Amino acid sequence: MTQVYHIPVLAAESIEGMNLVADSVAVDATYGGGGHSKLILEKIPRGKLFAFDQDEDAAGNVSNDPRLVFIRHNFRYIKNFLRFYGVEKVSAIFADLGVSSHDFDVPERGFSFRFEGKLDMRMNQNARTNAEQVINEYTEEKLEQVFRLFGEISNSKQLASLICRKRHETRIKTTSQLKEIVSGCAPKATENKYLAQVFQALRIEVNDELDALQEFLEASLQILKPGGRLVILTYHSLEDRICKNFMKTGNFEGKVIKDFYGNVETPFKIITRKVITPGVEEQKANSRSRSAKLRIAEKI
Repeated sequence: MTQVYHIPVLAAESIEGMNLVADSVAVDATYGGGGHSKLILEKIPRGKLFAFDQDEDAAGNVSNDPRLVFIRHNFRYIKNFLRFYGVEKVSAIFADLGVSSHDFDVPERGFSFRFEGKLDMRMNQNARTNAEQVINEYTEEKLEQVFRLFGEISNSKQLASLICRKRHETRIKTTSQLKEIVSGCAPKATENKYLAQVFQALRIEVNDELDALQEFLEASLQILKPGGRLVILTYHSLEDRICKNFMKTGNFEGKVIKDFYGNVETPFKIITRKVITPGVEEQKANSRSRSAKLRIAEKI
């Protein structure tokens, strides 16, 4: 196995939350650098682990272990692939929804405004749509919607209008071009936060992240055994709200449904009544863990 390039966040808490036994069949839906998978395999000496990742870089980190089945596809297809391998139910499903540190640190992937690189942002390098196409070819109305919904940017209309004016002058192809344009709309006191919101919005749109997450969660409910655990690490409010609502109510709106007798109908028992976040020491050791939130639910 090659060197792990992604420090696993809340590793001990995540693995403990999966409630694994020696012969568990489990899923790591976001293999990445393989850090969490390595720890899962230590807990299941007679078990099986199915690991998903659509990023070709992740495939280079796969260990030669007969208990590990690596599937290079988006986790939204989890149910189909497990069925292909003859697996109907699993004991635990884990997902770390953060973008790999490696992807952020490779300039040509275009995920970070800290580096000069092409406007790409595709997690799956075979995907058709990249960030350059979104920025240059979306209508002003659609761009505004992307920034408002996925970046929660207050002046999204102004930003979309500015981008559309600039792209008429010359095609916007690089992260530095976009950063220079976006800086014209960013509050000076919080410019980096604003840039991060813009890049987050583009990344979510390019990779269809929120729809994929919802499909994954619905499929996870179907393939978890009763008593099986769903363990999710989130990094921003949009994905965290989706996971929180789904674990609490079984739907994405957070709508509480009650039966005839007034009992709340929900498919899960919440294990983490209070969301788990990294401690001070972990945040110092791994700055990208700062925004992480761990939620754990058990299928009833």
